[in-house]
Amino acid sequence: MKIRNILLLAVLLLASSTLDAQVKFSAEVRPRTEYNHGVKTPAFENQDASIITSQRTRLNLDFKNESFAVGVVLQDVRKWGEEKQLTTNGNNVVYLHQAWAEWFMNDKLSLKAGRQQLVYDDHRILGSVGWAQQARSHDVALLKYTSKINVHFGFAYHNQNLNNNIYTGPDAYKRMQFIWLNHKGKSYSASVLLLNNGKPQNLEFANGSITKQDIICSRTLGTHIKTTLGGVKLAGNFYYQFGEEVLKNNFGTPDDKVDLSAYNFSVDATMPLGDKVNIGAGYELLSGTDQTGADKLNSFTPLYGTNHKFNGFMDYFYVGNHGNNVGLNDLYVNGNFKPGKVKFNGAIHFFSADGKIDNFDQGLGTEIDLWCGYSHNGQVQLDFGYSHMFATDALYAIKGVVENNTGNNWAWVQLTFKPTLFESKKD
Repeated sequence: MKIRNILLLAVLLLASSTLDAQVKFSAEVRPRTEYNHGVKTPAFENQDASIITSQRTRLNLDFKNESFAVGVVLQDVRKWGEEKQLTTNGNNVVYLHQAWAEWFMNDKLSLKAGRQQLVYDDHRILGSVGWAQQARSHDVALLKYTSKINVHFGFAYHNQNLNNNIYTGPDAYKRMQFIWLNHKGKSYSASVLLLNNGKPQNLEFANGSITKQDIICSRTLGTHIKTTLGGVKLAGNFYYQFGEEVLKNNFGTPDDKVDLSAYNFSVDATMPLGDKVNIGAGYELLSGTDQTGADKLNSFTPLYGTNHKFNGFMDYFYVGNHGNNVGLNDLYVNGNFKPGKVKFNGAIHFFSADGKIDNFDQGLGTEIDLWCGYSHNGQVQLDFGYSHMFATDALYAIKGVVENNTGNNWAWVQLTFKPTLFESKKD
């Protein structure tokens, strides 16, 4: 969508704000500079550290009245120096991150359709991936029922033209359906999620064209529960994956199809120590597959979650990597201290494999994450952090990197501006 069309839509919606509607026009500018020496995979011997700055820029338009709501997020993501100084519109540097409309059929039932973020529970299976500058959004229809038990049914189906039923596009699935049920009490929240994930595979050709396409389906069923007991915040997950999966890592060729049986379990506890300090601890298990001797895939995949939020900030596990692998045990402790406008945070993760690693022990390493943030008037946020991974021989082996003696570390600083440019006032 061209920028002038977005601006025209904004003018029309702003003009309609006098007709008993709420309109908000906001922006976000978020540059982040990162020092990288061993993020996602250990640094190799004599590898130079890199420094890169990326930036996310958004214009957000939200409209709501009694009958419907519309949300549009115009987004540009770039690395500094990536675009020419004398760039043109032909460079296609701006795109739609979200563009959805929601019809309020009555006070309990609504239908939301279009490009949108899917965020549920703690982001483990479906999340916004907000740390990544591009974030994640889906082309999906979402039917929502709000009552004592909230029910969401989501449906996505992808094709590229009307002439066949073939999808070879860039998305992770051809079809995806899920149902989410949630009940909130005075001191607890409990959810159940069932998600079917259908991916295209095994194309057949005739006369130079694709004539048939198989769909490989995996299913994820589980629950997320959180509560407060004696001032301690508790949260836990249990998910089971079953169906079929296509092997993409060390367990076969890309066309191999195997049975899937995998699970995820986690528990997290946070306890306040006065008004300014919180301490916590937790454990997460994502099942994995033995490197040799396995007759089915036991590796759990957290699908479309905000994986940077879990298992250490250096993203060694499940952030575009570690799929169909030996799984993970993550035992961690964390804490934060907020004396005023500045908040200090820290965490230590002890990682080990769930599946057996050939010729190595299960231990994968220890990661230390430190970060802090300062908020100014709720519209300007300054954050920075440092992380260090103490990798074991086993981690080097599963990542396919020769062990080095130079260390693996990462540092970053991020500045976020979130101004509200216009907001109508409803009587």
